[in-house]
Parts: sequence; structure tokens; C-alpha cells
Amino acid sequence: MNEAPHIMIVEGRFYEDIADEMMRGAVAALEAAGATYERFTVPGAFEIPAAVRFSVRSMDVFSGRKRFDGYVTLGCVIRGETSHYDYVCGESARKLQDLACDFTLALGYGILTVENREQAWDRAAVDRRNKGGAAVEACLAMLELKRQFRLFPR
Repeated sequence: MNEAPHIMIVEGRFYEDIADEMMRGAVAALEAAGATYERFTVPGAFEIPAAVRFSVRSMDVFSGRKRFDGYVTLGCVIRGETSHYDYVCGESARKLQDLACDFTLALGYGILTVENREQAWDRAAVDRRNKGGAAVEACLAMLELKRQFRLFPR
């Protein structure tokens, strides 16, 4: 019998209105798939990889928490006038990919990297590109791939 996957959502809240919309899309996709989830918030996209790593590490030291089957990361970085954008985008993406590969994580990447708020809204809105929902779909697809390789028992 297959048990519903349990997903960790890590949400960067720097742009709260955009984060709320992405979360709306993610929750709808998780509910449609019958998955359970827990939501964790961090200040922004740069902090998202650390939150995922905290969760992974906690499994080594504390067995009382239900293990997450997959991870969905949601956030937004809008280009400004300095190179800060490049560092936040590059480092958060690199570290999330490292975590996914190093720890065999099913990870849905939903961090928007855009030039302005208009582009962010086009990607976040559930009635447009719905990148929150797309991140969940990517996570669930990777869980299915893990299942095919017998890395995910359910």
C-alpha cells in the first residue's frame, strides 16, 4: 500500500506577496496529489539551502520527527542595482543542487530569479505560470524516479 508522500516546503519570505501566491500554487498541487506537507519559512532565498540541510541533518541526530520524502523550495530574487542578486541566485541554486545530489533528495526548485516584480508575478500567479505548483510537480516526479530506482520505498 502506498502512503502519501510527506513534503517539506521551505519558503523564502523576502517578497511576502509573491511568496504567498507561490505557496498557494504549491499547496493546491500537493493537495491534488494527496501529499502531506509541513511549511517552514526563512527570511529569503539565500537561507533556503540551510533550512533543507537542517532537516536532513536532523535525521542523523533525532529520530522522533517524521522524515520528509521530498523538498520544495519557494522564493524570489529580483535584480537590483548591485551584484548581490548574482550571489544570492548562484549560491542558493548551487547549494540546493549539491544537497539534492549529495543526499539523493527529491527536490522541486521554485526560486524565481527575475528582473522585476512584473516578471515575478507572471511566474508566481496560479492563473499564469504557477511556479509554486510546478516546483511541487518536479519534486513529485523526482520521488517517482527514486521509487523506480528503489530509493523511495512507498
